[in-house]
Amino acid sequence: MSKPREEKYQAILDAATEAFAEYGYFTCQVSKIAKLAGVADGTIYLYFKNKEDILVSLFSDRMGQFIEEIRHALVQYKTTRDRLLCIIRTHFRYMQENRALAIVTQIEIRQSDPKIREAISGPLREYFQLIEQVLAEGVERDEIALADIKIGRQMFFGTLDAAISDWVNSKKPRSLEGVEEIIFDLMCGAFKINHKSKI
Repeated sequence: MSKPREEKYQAILDAATEAFAEYGYFTCQVSKIAKLAGVADGTIYLYFKNKEDILVSLFSDRMGQFIEEIRHALVQYKTTRDRLLCIIRTHFRYMQENRALAIVTQIEIRQSDPKIREAISGPLREYFQLIEQVLAEGVERDEIALADIKIGRQMFFGTLDAAISDWVNSKKPRSLEGVEEIIFDLMCGAFKINHKSKI
C-alpha cells in the first residue's frame, strides 16, 4: 500500500474508532465515519467492503499495534515478575491513551454477531499466546508456581479485561493509575511471585 493510501486507510480507521465509540457499532452510519475522516462516502468502499469489514480491520490493525508494543517493551525485562508487570502496565496505558478504542473493544465488539467475533479471534489468540509464553517460561525457570498455563492465562487476561471493562463503563471518569499495582499484587499471590519488582 502506498504511503498516501496507507495514511487515508489509517485516517478512516481512526474515524471509525471515534464513531463506533460515540454512536455504537449498530447505529453508526458509514457516512458518519466518512465525515470524521474527511473523505467522501464512496471513498470508504475503496478500502473496505462494508461496515463489518471496517470493524474487523480496525480491531486487527489496532490489536496488532498493541501486541507489537508489548513485544517491544518485554525485551527490556528478564524476570517473569517484571515481564508480567510490563504486560499489565502496557495494557492499561494503551487503553487509557486510546479510550475510544477501549470502548469499541470492551463494548461494541462484544455485541457484534458471531461472524465478527470469529474474524477478530486471530489477534486475540496471538495476545493469549504471548501471555502463555511468559507464564510457561516462568514455570520453566521456577520463577512462578502454576499447574495449568491456560488457566493461568485466563485468570491473568480476565482480570485485566474486567478492570478495563469496569473503567470504560464507569459513569465517573477516572484514571487507571495505581490499578496495575493492585492487580500485580494479586498476580504475585496467585502465581507465588516475589512481589518486589525492579521495573
